[in-house]
Amino acid sequence: MQSTVNYQQLVEAVGDAVMAADASGAINLWNPACERMFGYTEAEALGKSLDIIIPQRQQQRHWDGYAHTMASGKTKYGTTVLRVPAVHKDGHTLSIAFSVALLFTPEGKVASIVAVVRDESAKFAEERALRKRLTELETQAAGVKTA
Repeated sequence: MQSTVNYQQLVEAVGDAVMAADASGAINLWNPACERMFGYTEAEALGKSLDIIIPQRQQQRHWDGYAHTMASGKTKYGTTVLRVPAVHKDGHTLSIAFSVALLFTPEGKVASIVAVVRDESAKFAEERALRKRLTELETQAAGVKTA
């Protein structure tokens, strides 16, 4: 049975950011959710390096992993979610979670990496506040026991 799903419409309609980059790391797919999340329009993002959303201190690590994935044709982030910082166009930091899929040429080389990204900044901030509060309570409890 042939699929009747319009994949372009699906990518444009989905609430999570969907982006793809070619073997060199140039963005070649940027859905509307990417624009909402990162602040760059599709026109601003297409053809640009993924560096536009990667914090400078993370770029070397990112590109080392990217090169390894391109060379090996394998990634562990197809089934495992990766949580990393990202940067918005206006400079503020985001906490994102994503998984990736590799798209291959007929010759078996990696042609593109597609990432499905979710902004978890609010969740990350909430967890950090809860950890801080737990530490405060543990400190108070330890102070009560020694008094």
